[in-house]
Amino acid sequence: MPDTRQHIVLATSNEGKIRELAEPLAAFGVTVLGLKAFPQLSNIEENGATFEENALIKARATAAASGLLCVADDSGLEVDALGGAPGIRSARYGCDWPSLPGESRDARNMRKLLHVMAAEENRTCRFVCCMAAVCPDGREFVVRGLWPGRLLREPRGCNGFGYDPIFFLPSLGKSAAELTRAEKNSRSHRGQALRALLAQWPTLAQ
Repeated sequence: MPDTRQHIVLATSNEGKIRELAEPLAAFGVTVLGLKAFPQLSNIEENGATFEENALIKARATAAASGLLCVADDSGLEVDALGGAPGIRSARYGCDWPSLPGESRDARNMRKLLHVMAAEENRTCRFVCCMAAVCPDGREFVVRGLWPGRLLREPRGCNGFGYDPIFFLPSLGKSAAELTRAEKNSRSHRGQALRALLAQWPTLAQ
C-alpha cells in the first residue's frame, strides 16, 4: 500500500482532468494516482442531484477503498437558455443521440447542444466545478469554481476537452480550446476550485 503521506488519488479516469490537476498537486511533493491504479473503483455510481453531491460520492468511495487522501471533482456546463442544462448530465448529454462514424462522446455532446441551441440568441453559460477532498480519517472539504462565458455556434480550437471548443471567452476573444494549458488553468472553473483546495492543503495533509 502506498505511503499515505506521499500519495493522493484523483478519483477520475479522464486523462484531461488528470493532466490539469496532477501538475499543481505534484508541486506539493506528492505522487498523484488516478483511478486506473484502483480498477475495482471504475464503476462508482454518481447518483447525486448536485455537483457537490457527486464529487463527494466519488471522493468518499475512493478514500474508503484506497486508504488515501482522495480528491474528486464533478463539473459541467450550465446554459442559461436551457435552465442550467446540461448541468450534472454534461458528460452524458448526447447519450440519447446516435454517434456519427468515428465521433467521440465529447463531439456528440457538442453536436447535440449546438443543435438544441441553434435558434437561441441568449448564449450565456458557465462552467461549474465542485471539488471534494476526503481524508482517510473522515474529514471532508468541498470547494466550488465558476467560469462564465458564451456558447459559440461552431467549435473552435483543438486544445482542452469536453465542451471547451464551443465555450467562448469574450474578454480574450478565444474559445477555451484555443487557450494554452497555463492560460486555461489560471482562469478555469477547475483551476479556481483547485486553488481554493490547495489553500487548505496544510490542513488536508495532516
